[in-house]
Order: sequence, then structure tokens, then C-alpha cells
Amino acid sequence: MRCGHERLSQVIPRKRWEGDAHLEHVNMTVRDVEASAAFYGDLFAWQVRWKGQVGDGAPALHVGDDRQYLALFQATTEGAVPYDYASPGVNHFGVVVDDLDAARERLDDLGIAVHLVADYEPGRRLYFFDPDGHEVELVEYAPGR
Repeated sequence: MRCGHERLSQVIPRKRWEGDAHLEHVNMTVRDVEASAAFYGDLFAWQVRWKGQVGDGAPALHVGDDRQYLALFQATTEGAVPYDYASPGVNHFGVVVDDLDAARERLDDLGIAVHLVADYEPGRRLYFFDPDGHEVELVEYAPGR
């Protein structure tokens, strides 16, 4: 299957990225931005970084820390988050934690069920669905990684 990049590589010489790059944010549509911000704030001790409205007037906010955040947009229609690893799309996002056991206890305190636990290189991880149905992975890497 061709994706269109093959032709570009014939015209533009490929250069290796040598700068710093990191994932800054994930943008998600949720049923209630305030409730979602409270959930992620409680789970990760994150703060609201920005609050406002998007172009259609719907509420939006950013919750996170100085390095990363979730951009939360309030849904304007009903619907469910698809859970389908067989079709193209975003399946989940992952957050690195320094103590997976403590994070699991916090999920228990918040009434969130863990649906998968895995321990394989390079770290231990668990998966859960947030209150809107987005799948989230928490991973703890071995010291020194």
C-alpha cells in the first residue's frame, strides 16, 4: 500500500531529525471538560493550564503540568469513543508514572477498573478506560530507563 510519501522521498533528500522532540499534548473530545479535568487532575495531580472556548463556543481547557497536557474539548453531540484496534485510529495514549502500584491504588480510589495488566520489556503497565471511554496506559519503566 502506498501512502504518498514515496514520491516525496524521490524529490526531497531525506534528512534525519537531530533536534529534541517530545509529545506535548493529546487533544480529546469529552462529555464534560470540567469533570474530565477533575479526573485527570486527581489522578496525576495536574492543574488546569488554560480555560476558554473553541470556535463554536464549546468549552475547552488544558489540564497537565509544565511539560505536557491534555487539551479537552467538550462534545457538542452524543457519542461513544470507539474501541477498535482493527481499524485505523488512535487506540490509547500512555503516561509514564514512577510508581505503578501507587497509581493503581489511586485508580481504585477513583472507582476506575483496570482492564489489562502487562509486564514486558521495557516496563510494567496497566490499561484502563477514563470516564469518557478513552483507553489510557500507565507504564513504569525500570530504574535507569
